Amino acid sequence: MAANTNDDRTTESDFASLGLIDEITRSLGELGYEEATPIQRLTIAPLLDGRDLLGQAATGTGKTAAFALPMLQRLASAERRDSPFALVLVPTRELAMQVSEAVHRYGRYLDSSVLPVFGGQPIARQITALRRGVDIVVATPGRAIDHINRKTLALDAIAMLVLDEADEMFDMGFAEDIETILDRTPSERQTVLFSATMPPRIEAVTRRHLSNPERITITSAPEGAAGAPLVRQTAYIVHRAHKTAALARVLDIEAPGATLVFCRTRIEVDELTQTLNGRGYRAEALHGGMNQDQRDRVMGRLRAGTADLLVATDVAARGLDVDQLTHVVNFDVPSAPESYVHRIGRVGRAGREGTAVTFAEPREQRLLKNIERVTKQRIQLEKVPTVADLHSKRLDITRTSVRDAIIEGDLDRFRGLVDGLADEFDLMEVALAAAKVAHEAGSSEIDEQEIPTVELRESERSERGDKTKKKWKDKDKDKGGKDRPNRGKNAGANNGTARIFIGAGHDSGIRPKDLVGAIANETKLRGRDIGAIEIGDRHSLVEVPSHAVDDVIAVLRNSHIKGHKPTIRRERSPSR
Repeated sequence: MAANTNDDRTTESDFASLGLIDEITRSLGELGYEEATPIQRLTIAPLLDGRDLLGQAATGTGKTAAFALPMLQRLASAERRDSPFALVLVPTRELAMQVSEAVHRYGRYLDSSVLPVFGGQPIARQITALRRGVDIVVATPGRAIDHINRKTLALDAIAMLVLDEADEMFDMGFAEDIETILDRTPSERQTVLFSATMPPRIEAVTRRHLSNPERITITSAPEGAAGAPLVRQTAYIVHRAHKTAALARVLDIEAPGATLVFCRTRIEVDELTQTLNGRGYRAEALHGGMNQDQRDRVMGRLRAGTADLLVATDVAARGLDVDQLTHVVNFDVPSAPESYVHRIGRVGRAGREGTAVTFAEPREQRLLKNIERVTKQRIQLEKVPTVADLHSKRLDITRTSVRDAIIEGDLDRFRGLVDGLADEFDLMEVALAAAKVAHEAGSSEIDEQEIPTVELRESERSERGDKTKKKWKDKDKDKGGKDRPNRGKNAGANNGTARIFIGAGHDSGIRPKDLVGAIANETKLRGRDIGAIEIGDRHSLVEVPSHAVDDVIAVLRNSHIKGHKPTIRRERSPSR
């Protein structure tokens, strides 16, 4: 039964009710643990009883504490020996360090020692620590085998063996190493296996090496439940040639914190990282072709906030736990739903909200449906933001910055400047100019090229259900309820929109943001209300809602655009 979060129990008594001793509950209270997660409530008691356990739960649900707390308590009451009491196997160096640090923190009031053992670190140092004596070893399978073969890691006294992220270890090719380790540990040991997915090979290991295990499955909990991933899942259908531009556009609109971008190959990681850095983002690459020192430097920059984007392959990103992550991006749709689950599990952890964004090519829509079918969760399809959307977002940022400055005060030092300008110009013009300077100073150049929209095929719409079809239909309606036309070259005013002809184009230095600004600043329309914009050498076409076309034409006829006062009129229908 889930713990009641509305009662007055302290953290200590909440965990104490699970049978944990005072030394452990005291450390949990000092660490700020407020309540046990579902996986911890279901797991701790059987592990304290010495039962084998098979647990299925996504990353970030509290698995480490679920097995570490009973492990520490059993160690506290066990007869001490020179060789390790427990062995925890994990897929990556990063996860080994995280688990080791967590065990150390949980056991701060117990006379226990823990050692992380992994590749990329001098083995001599590990050998010295193992010979000195250690209670709990957290190791990657490959380095564990190295020590077993050197006879520096003794398994004869192992009372508890944990396989954490078992499916990932098998995916990484550690199956033979794991079998070897399991065969060399005492048969009477307690065995715990955690995995986000349960493929047949995990079931096979369970049958061979676990004795009548307790089976626990943590499914996706309702949003807001303790321990449930709170991940907003969205997807954009976009042609491959436009994926990088679409990613940049979404990043600008979303304005995320630290972001993890998944790619399929090392080459794609390097190319995308270079492209994003060229566009002004602070991106770092992470893949299997990098040595451990390089990986450590990259992770250090991400955690320190000197990098915003981590572009990585699946293998390189396994086991990563970065508190600052707010977004996970699938630059390519994972072919296996299990990979998608692993990826999005990097955000929305331990009650924090997160966002998962996927870019799918038109031919990959079936993969999205397969993921939805397996995860039983809807992935919301969105349209790639337009140039007008981006300009509107930038204006919102400027508006917020100005409001914050007004609220903060401390403006008197600029009063003389404004008074001087007010003697020469209208006060509204001074304010508009100041807003323009602030806006342009805080905005980088915008890619003015529109990204072609990819509509859902009719077959895809019908398979996604009536609700999704209605959403797409409603999004293509204007306030009058009329269907909007496709924004093609000959889109006209018959179905809720009209196009305005402007007698100036590239030759006059006209850019989409100039047209958006001229319309949005002088009318009640917002940037998002403005449709497709086409700019030729000597003319431009702008799509606006039909109900506002006359107002827009009147405003533009009384305005200068880039210093020009061009011809403004409705677009004439093409002759037949």
